[in-house]
Amino acid sequence: MNGAEAVVASLRACGVEVFFANPGTSEMHLVAALDAEPGARAVPCLFEGVATGAADGYGRMAGRPAATLLHLGPGLGNGLANLHNARRAATPLVNLVGDHATHHKPLDAPLESDIDSAAGTVSGWVRRCRDVRTAGADAAAAVSAATAGRGRVATLVLPADVSWSPGAAAAGAPPVSRPTTSPSADAVAGNAVPDGPVAEVAAALRGGGPAALLLGGPALREPSLREAARVAAACGARLLCETFPARLERGAGLPAVERLAYLPEGALAQLRGVRHLVLVGARSPVSFFAYPRTPGRLVPEDCQVYDLTGPDSDVRGTREALAHLADRLPDVQGAPAAPDPAESSPPTGPLTGETVAAAVGALLPEGAVVVDEANTSGLWLPAATAGAPRHDWLCLTGGAIGQGLPLAVGAALACPGRPVVCLEADGSAMFTPQALWTMAREGLDVTVVVYANSSYAILEMEYDRLIAPSGTTTGEQGCGPARRNLLDLSRPALDWAGLARSMGVPAARATTAEEFTAEFARALAEPGPHLVEARVPALFGPPSRTGAPSTPETPSTPSVR
Repeated sequence: MNGAEAVVASLRACGVEVFFANPGTSEMHLVAALDAEPGARAVPCLFEGVATGAADGYGRMAGRPAATLLHLGPGLGNGLANLHNARRAATPLVNLVGDHATHHKPLDAPLESDIDSAAGTVSGWVRRCRDVRTAGADAAAAVSAATAGRGRVATLVLPADVSWSPGAAAAGAPPVSRPTTSPSADAVAGNAVPDGPVAEVAAALRGGGPAALLLGGPALREPSLREAARVAAACGARLLCETFPARLERGAGLPAVERLAYLPEGALAQLRGVRHLVLVGARSPVSFFAYPRTPGRLVPEDCQVYDLTGPDSDVRGTREALAHLADRLPDVQGAPAAPDPAESSPPTGPLTGETVAAAVGALLPEGAVVVDEANTSGLWLPAATAGAPRHDWLCLTGGAIGQGLPLAVGAALACPGRPVVCLEADGSAMFTPQALWTMAREGLDVTVVVYANSSYAILEMEYDRLIAPSGTTTGEQGCGPARRNLLDLSRPALDWAGLARSMGVPAARATTAEEFTAEFARALAEPGPHLVEARVPALFGPPSRTGAPSTPETPSTPSVR
């Protein structure tokens, strides 16, 4: 057995089934090893950012790692943005990065680079396999590292001569005390819950004063949500969650949780008056960016912060900590009533971000996995889908755009019996459009909605927030040539329906609410991937850029598929 065969066999023994691959010359022995290993599913990706984003989506929904197969430092570099998002999501993920043969590295060949340092920026564990005899054990150690705590990115660098040399042996699955985020929280053994933090938080909540629970990570799964609702009912605390949760279970019948606002003014308003802020699987909130005359730390000065469970807590441990807390509070009679299923009619009239959200809320199927990278166009989605049938909501955790389409690929492979809905901004989608090809190639049941507003609208908003305080006029008068050229996506207009069809994904374009509702319903009803291009106005920017977006000169009517 050569090193590559030992690595793949060891990963399979440890439960890794899916390999998202964009390999190169140094990884050909790994490709051959995938052919020789029963049960290994190799999924081709045309860009490394698709492979790493898909592995993130798979890990979030499966609760166990997929593997990526990347070519040397440049291949890893192409995947770094979505590995950053995976790190922020605490996703279990194993990277296999090929490298030059050890005797070839000193020659400084064109693709030579410092892979280990680059991997360290996004990985919680990095190891270089230096001996073929340890290849199998190193692969098993990578899985063990990826599934430690809530989950992490683990990167194994495999030199080409280690891959092709004989003398390796596969390693069996190491003992695992607890998975990271099992789909069934009650099926895993959690850590023992320390009594100290629970007692401290209970005393603070019994003492009175406005309180809020800020939930994140495993606290946003159903068992923990119900226990958090019991705590809130007992002491009148507000239930908040991270702005961009990795995975939030929501919909009719589940306790409603208010997401912390993206803009610091909104988050400060939500937390104003709170005297006790309890962190449950979440970090203390800070603003995404610095702004003039705005604090970066969002916790009120007179608010005490308590860490009930840290960011590394698992699903079962988080639920148990909340249950113990609820039991220490008086008069807990059970959780408050959860929202009933909403009855809503499909919208009519002009197509906007708001009417798209209304249609999604009216048609979202039971058990859907929703991937949300809609950005500014999706501001209405949380309210419109609150009473929709039960679903999971996956967000852009690390802020590195281009995550949505690949994340949907991974989620669909992890949950083959569930429909996946990807709500995607046009500017962000252009970072990883190759994911559409993988959706078609694998026959994945993904319905993609592209909000085509022909603008980097989020940057239009940020431009005005940062420039206006210094005295520069906003609006048309403040739209100089640099802003117009860098933030406008209409010259030429992007043809998303045409682009999707070129990659094998049936597509349609909608310009009215009625057209969108019909096309979205059709896409949900038909198996396989579909894309609906929703031509909506930009929410932010100069007046000339917030009207109806221009229509591409290429194809045609909304019903063309």
